[in-house]
Amino acid sequence: MMNGLLMILGQADQVAEAAAGIDTLQHVASAPERITLWDMAVNGGWIMLLLALLLVLAIYIFIERYLTLNGALRGEEDSQFMDKVRQHVHEGNIEAARSLSKQTDTPLGRMISKGFSRLGRPLPDIQAAIENEGQLEVANLEKRVSLVATVASLGPMLGFLGTVTGMITAFQDMAHAGNNIDIQLLSTGIYEAMVTTVGGLIVGIICYFLHNLLVTRINKVVFELEVRANEFMDLLHEPA
Repeated sequence: MMNGLLMILGQADQVAEAAAGIDTLQHVASAPERITLWDMAVNGGWIMLLLALLLVLAIYIFIERYLTLNGALRGEEDSQFMDKVRQHVHEGNIEAARSLSKQTDTPLGRMISKGFSRLGRPLPDIQAAIENEGQLEVANLEKRVSLVATVASLGPMLGFLGTVTGMITAFQDMAHAGNNIDIQLLSTGIYEAMVTTVGGLIVGIICYFLHNLLVTRINKVVFELEVRANEFMDLLHEPA
């Protein structure tokens, strides 16, 4: 009698363990898959495509401008250039200094060349000519940089637009469903609304960072040009 009862209890334990195993397998099988960034981008709607295009444009402008600014900012080379100009001027060889500045295809070289082209005029006129040339050079360096700032501001706004359109889609589906509202019916619109918000913020943060890098680089170039221009003006103020 006791043995039979023990066998029944053992079989009950095995059945319970099997049922628990089945529940675990069902839970694992029904667990949702992780959503990747690519899945979010693909399922985010047309606004995500527009955000991706804007991000590619901003990155392209950043790379092109950063390389241009690196070419314009030549600390050691500019210092050697000014030393050669100073040496020619001290030797009285103005033509050699003028020729050197014309041959130097850099923002600093063009500024100094503009200053030499005004020699013989009052020093304030020479300084004004150098400053005007410097402003033109800085304007050339700042080309398309504002577009990166525009994308940085436009990204979150487009993301918010996607949020609004997604919620409109969700409420429209609710209106069409009537009393047969299903959570899966609303998921598409809500998903698009949330994904575009995230995408817009990501694009905005990246472009804001890239724009600040460019602005910092431009400020360094401007500071360097101002220092070299003052050196040239000091050189002209030196007694012959």
